[in-house]
Amino acid sequence: MIGETVTVLRRIDGPDNAHGEPTQTIDETNVDDVLVAPGPRADISDTARPAGTVVAWNLHFPKTFTGSLRGALIRVRGQAPCKVIGDPQPFTADNTPTRWWMPVEVTRADG
Repeated sequence: MIGETVTVLRRIDGPDNAHGEPTQTIDETNVDDVLVAPGPRADISDTARPAGTVVAWNLHFPKTFTGSLRGALIRVRGQAPCKVIGDPQPFTADNTPTRWWMPVEVTRADG
């Protein structure tokens, strides 16, 4: 199996702006060797969005990645970023003899 490079995007709190309002920046981190599999595709059932579709991916992150993905966005294959579902956690090392140990589901709605 050959992993791909995905980009993890996280919001980072910054200093207040000149008006005293909080600011945020986006931190982008490339993660190599992620297994990428298409997730289920589905039409959005809202009649107000007849052309709407859901794009989903099932990702498996390598053991070398140790960060949190809670609240993150992930760009797969250069497409628009997808939201991480939940707070992905890795399997135990003993139960994962391969390089990959953390399943991650991501999704976005288009249309």
